[in-house]
Amino acid sequence: MNDIFCEFQYLLSISFNMNKLILSVGFIFLSLFLFAQKDTTKIQTIDITSAFRPVLRNAVKINFYGSQLQADTNRSVLSYNIPQQNLFYAYQPITLKPLALAQDTNLYLGDRNFVKLGYGNYKTPYLSAGLGLGDGKKGLLNLYVDYIGSKGKQIEHQDYALMNLKAAGSLFTPKNEVYGSVSISSSDYNLYGYDHNVYSYDKKDVQQKLKEGELMIGIKNRVENELGINYNPSLKINGFSNKERAKETTVSLNAPVSYKINEALSVSATLKADFTRYNADDNTGGYKLKNSLFQLAPALDYNNEFIKAHVGITPVWNNDKFDFLPDVYAEAKFGENVFVVQGGLIGRYILNTYRHLSSVNSYLLSINDYNNTKEIELYGGIKATMGKHFSFSAKAGASKFTNLPLFINDTALDEKGFYVSNESKLNNFKIHGDLSYIMQEKFTVTAGLTFNGYTGLKNNDKAWHTVPLELNGSLRWWAIKKLLLKADFIMFRGIKFVNLAGNSQELDAGKDLSIGAEYKINKQFSAWVNANNLFNDKYQRWHRYNVYGTNVVGGIIFHF
Repeated sequence: MNDIFCEFQYLLSISFNMNKLILSVGFIFLSLFLFAQKDTTKIQTIDITSAFRPVLRNAVKINFYGSQLQADTNRSVLSYNIPQQNLFYAYQPITLKPLALAQDTNLYLGDRNFVKLGYGNYKTPYLSAGLGLGDGKKGLLNLYVDYIGSKGKQIEHQDYALMNLKAAGSLFTPKNEVYGSVSISSSDYNLYGYDHNVYSYDKKDVQQKLKEGELMIGIKNRVENELGINYNPSLKINGFSNKERAKETTVSLNAPVSYKINEALSVSATLKADFTRYNADDNTGGYKLKNSLFQLAPALDYNNEFIKAHVGITPVWNNDKFDFLPDVYAEAKFGENVFVVQGGLIGRYILNTYRHLSSVNSYLLSINDYNNTKEIELYGGIKATMGKHFSFSAKAGASKFTNLPLFINDTALDEKGFYVSNESKLNNFKIHGDLSYIMQEKFTVTAGLTFNGYTGLKNNDKAWHTVPLELNGSLRWWAIKKLLLKADFIMFRGIKFVNLAGNSQELDAGKDLSIGAEYKINKQFSAWVNANNLFNDKYQRWHRYNVYGTNVVGGIIFHF
């Protein structure tokens, strides 16, 4: 009985638990059913709360804040070193004859298109003209022409005429400049320096016609190359002849190179080679001459704010004879004002071609030998600037010459021509001083003094036709904006020459004063006038060759 009751109780508990489980499951399903029904009366929202909030970081930048500077009550004292206003140098007084223009490869695009015309007494026509082509960036070509001639009144055959034609140009590349020139010239003189009371000549018998042609080409770097070497080689061919058909040809090579080690130190070397051939016609002897001069000049240069020094030596082969020349000089600057002390020991050779000697003495007869001049000079001097406008320099030197050409008249005949008398040994003590007052480009006054003391001659009694003492001066003044006034003065002491008796004699001292003016009428036209030898001093630079008296030449200048 108890067993039945226990079993019944067990079944009852199982039934109760089953009912409880069924009720729980049914409640769960009912809940899911109720939540699954759509509520059409309002929109449901879901709020999500998170602790993470995305934030953009501030950009990093520099902010400038302007603030007013405090006033500086201290007074500053500034020192300015203003250079002397020496903008140009005055022209040097020379005889009235145009010379061939020297080659200048520096770019010049100023007043290149002009015509200058004039006429004066002694039947003197004057012409000078220039024409420039090119922009100076890719190419440049300049054309020049000069002509002047005069006829004397009081002395028979005292005539001359000079003519020059020249073309010079350059081609520019990014790294180099190729330049060159071609020129022809003629110089017509008459050998009128004979005694007209004793001799009588036709003009054709005394004519001295000199002709010259020259061709030159070169190249130089415009910018520094990768190696840092600067170069400027050039080749020149010159042909020269006279009326007697004596012909001379000279080929010259000049090749300088330099290398800049640093801001103060540089090295350089220059090669120079000159070869000359002279052929005389049968009328003048029918002989041939040769002349050669070969030079190599290495040097070391030091240059800073206060010191400039040049040290070198030049081996020379003069007609296959070896020699060497010293090449040492230096300058030292002291103080804020320009005060310079200079000195040096230098040597040089002068190629005494027929062309060169004729440029010194236009009345030279044909030559019969070549002797190149060697000069060794030891010198010292000072240069200084006083104030803003005044400057001066002084230099003294002792020179030793070997084979110096001296000129003597043809005393064997009529003295109308000159021969070269070679002096194998000669010493010269030279003093030169000059001073100038320059106020920008408005007013310029210069003066110079040169003394030559020749001693120790071996082959001649005196240094024939050399100038022992010379004084010169120059003035340029823009009186008003359109008017330029100028003046030149030269005076020299008597010159030694050989008379017919073979004795030494001295010429009278000479002096020459020239004045001139140029007035700008407008941008295209200007008027000019020059008056020469106002003292009317018919002095002689060469024995028996009197210069013209007072002569005046004037005309117009047209710029285009």
